[in-house]
Amino acid sequence: SLQVGPAANGQLVGVTDLSPRLDDFADTAAALAALDLVIAVDTAVLHLAGALGRPAWALLPFAPDWRWLRHRDDSPWYPSLRLFRQERRQDWETVIGRVTAELCRFIGGWTASG
Repeated sequence: SLQVGPAANGQLVGVTDLSPRLDDFADTAAALAALDLVIAVDTAVLHLAGALGRPAWALLPFAPDWRWLRHRDDSPWYPSLRLFRQERRQDWETVIGRVTAELCRFIGGWTASG
């Protein structure tokens, strides 16, 4: 996890907490360079992943910031990003379901190809 601060303490089993190694944004960029995929909400880490051209999936609310435009699953500013949007306000369950299904496909393809 790239989460820093108080929320970083509540990690799940099997999740590597990278926060002790992240002293500045350069450390975060180095960590992103080593990841196969970033999954995040609209944060500085997501924008950094996009700026670095790292594969990332953005979980966006029904009414996102204007930068994410509307009715798109990609970003003209960050070609390496894929957008997963709420179709209804407060409906994160559907978003998480779609991300979970895509992540299973992603992992399956990665495992099959080595």
